[in-house]
Amino acid sequence: MSFWWGDDLLQFHNDAYLPMLGNRVDHSVGRPFREVWPDVWDAVYPFIQTALSGEGTWQENLPLVMKRHGYEEQTYWTFSYSPLYDDDGRVAGLLNTVTETTQAVADRKGLEEAYLDTQKHLDERARYEGELKLLNRELAHRMKNTLSMVQAIVSQSLRNASSVADASAIIAARIQTLAKAQDLLTGMSVTAAEITAITDAALAPHRDGADRIQLTGPSVYLSAQQALGLSLAVHELATNATKYGALSVPQGRVDITWSHQSGDDFTFDWRESQGPHVVEPTRRGFGSRLTERIVSDLFKGQAKIDFAPDGVAFSLVGKLHQMADLEH
Repeated sequence: MSFWWGDDLLQFHNDAYLPMLGNRVDHSVGRPFREVWPDVWDAVYPFIQTALSGEGTWQENLPLVMKRHGYEEQTYWTFSYSPLYDDDGRVAGLLNTVTETTQAVADRKGLEEAYLDTQKHLDERARYEGELKLLNRELAHRMKNTLSMVQAIVSQSLRNASSVADASAIIAARIQTLAKAQDLLTGMSVTAAEITAITDAALAPHRDGADRIQLTGPSVYLSAQQALGLSLAVHELATNATKYGALSVPQGRVDITWSHQSGDDFTFDWRESQGPHVVEPTRRGFGSRLTERIVSDLFKGQAKIDFAPDGVAFSLVGKLHQMADLEH
């Protein structure tokens, strides 16, 4: 405690007040408040005025910058100023009951920061756990889709093959295409793959070094299901082109274009030119049905192979999965 008395508010204090004085301890008793505490005078003067007017004050954790040890330091104080009266009942001074709370405020701030840091880590952990669950659901979903596609490839390839050896080669090539598409999906994103990478991977076995296959289109990301379906369709088209179409002769060309319009509208076109004269087959195999029906279902649109005399053409008009579908 301390009290200030008289017109100059001369200071007096008890022993418990001494640590608060710092290097002022030897020259504070009996001196005016303003001389003892010049660094905080302006900050506490409003409370002094209130107490001198006869009204007590209370302040909790008031921040004050003071130089009690020869340097500026941020301190905090909880105190009350109470009016003191002389024998005539006139306010002649004030009593200061004070506790320094600098360390308590620092400790509380430290706890608050620790709490916020802990909460941040908990939020990050919850987010990671959510992402892990999402990954597990996506992997399970993709595994089911892939197994269904493999089952269809095997059963349909066996049904339409002329021999076991032929069926084995066809099945191996188709499953290898699926594997490459899966590798791209795993390497680039859990849920989506860029169309150029998917198309390039499916075409890789059929490129002969010549610049005969041209890809043109914007960067578009396909969902896992659509990427697998389109990869298989490109594989089937490229296999047929290598065996019978434009890629079976040196001068043949294949132009692949796609577009992504406003919203989720999507088109994909395959055009062969400068190849052998095309004759429409009398029997449609599984490859043609896969290219047309499965892909059209995956893209919720229409897909069609045209066996035009001057070159096979494939056209797909459909919808891309929304970004929300790629993320969940």
